[in-house]
Amino acid sequence: MTAVPSSASALRIIVAAERLFGLNGIDGVSLRQVAAEAGSANNSAVHYHFGSKDGLITAIFRHRLPQLLKERQLLELRCPPGDLRARIEAYLLPVLMLAESPDNFYVSFVEQLQRRDFGSTSTLSDLPIEGETSNERFRSELELHLTHLPDPLRRARIADAQLLGLHAAADRERAVSSGGANTPFELFVDSLLDGITGFLSAPASAITLGRL
Repeated sequence: MTAVPSSASALRIIVAAERLFGLNGIDGVSLRQVAAEAGSANNSAVHYHFGSKDGLITAIFRHRLPQLLKERQLLELRCPPGDLRARIEAYLLPVLMLAESPDNFYVSFVEQLQRRDFGSTSTLSDLPIEGETSNERFRSELELHLTHLPDPLRRARIADAQLLGLHAAADRERAVSSGGANTPFELFVDSLLDGITGFLSAPASAITLGRL
């Protein structure tokens, strides 16, 4: 797997691409625009450092994921056994904290990528496996908390909960970047965690069970 170049020019390209992809979508941005945003007079700078748009997308993940996954691991160690809300917090809080950072567009970038690929990254063969491993472990652990739900419904709820967290974080990120985030961060986080926990743990109605 290709490592992220450590040069300052490559890092400027990664940051510029993250911002433009987050604001305008993956397919709405050309590599020429990325190079210009990064302050490069060389239109082939992106190709030189990353080879292609997919290579640049992979580089964004490689730039962001190590710290994100490290923070998740530290929070997981503090989770009381059997505490569903705490497990959701350990997974989601590092993303929400990143979204709270001014001039950050990583969460919006991930949201745009998810929308383009309908939740699949199968077209990106060089993405860091650590990210998907973290997601798989989270989904597997949530299933252990939701044994009161039938398998198809349990999996669907977990997928919907992950999307809810992603979209809420991306909305918060855009609000912070535009200066429109009025809800205190702690209240935003606690309310979101309460909502996701309640959504996941709610019993299935007879109507829902009858449709399975």
